[in-house]
Amino acid sequence: MNATRRKSVQEFESTREMTGLVQQACLVAKDAAFNIKDFLENSSNMAFIAVKDCEKELDRMERKVDERITSAITEVSEAEARELLACLKFIIDLERIGDLAWSVTQRVQLLTAPLARDDRRDLIAMADILEKMLSAVHEGFVNREVDSATWVMQTDSQIDQVCRAVFQRHLESKHKDRRRDYSTSLLLMAQAFERAGDHAKNLGEELVHLVEGRSMRHEPKRRARAAREA
Repeated sequence: MNATRRKSVQEFESTREMTGLVQQACLVAKDAAFNIKDFLENSSNMAFIAVKDCEKELDRMERKVDERITSAITEVSEAEARELLACLKFIIDLERIGDLAWSVTQRVQLLTAPLARDDRRDLIAMADILEKMLSAVHEGFVNREVDSATWVMQTDSQIDQVCRAVFQRHLESKHKDRRRDYSTSLLLMAQAFERAGDHAKNLGEELVHLVEGRSMRHEPKRRARAAREA
């Protein structure tokens, strides 16, 4: 095998390994969201353990990408390097989603009182939305498909809406003093879901950048500037 051919094979193997890890990490994060929902619905000990295992696995994957990304980038072409950088950004957001999912699960486990019906409903709704967002991210990443990314970016507002409802209910409660610890825990859980949704939205934006080469992070600023200049 000549040097050019050998280098091409090395590029392919490096990129394929990183891409495969990210695809797997998307599914692990999705499983974490699914198992939070199961834990909230059924108080399943297996679901509790599954969320913890997902968090550990995402940590392991993030470390693996971090350890290998520098040497991998030095072996590849500019186009392959862009894809590897996208993989790095993906794994960072996915690892953070795993941390947030585990934090919610732990807080539910530590509650000294059962979840109120409205709170359980809203937390399950946010877990369900997050799971669907991560499923769409995985599909879009595998197929290099922008429609899935667009749907994820638009759907983030649904988690925000439920989060605001939780905050409004607990901040306006007539029993704030009596339920202070409980309300604080619920607000922190809702906030964790909202932040996980933001990370999923970041994944949608990064997917658009990977597929089309355009950044969505500055799109609102560009639209605002265009409106001022019109």
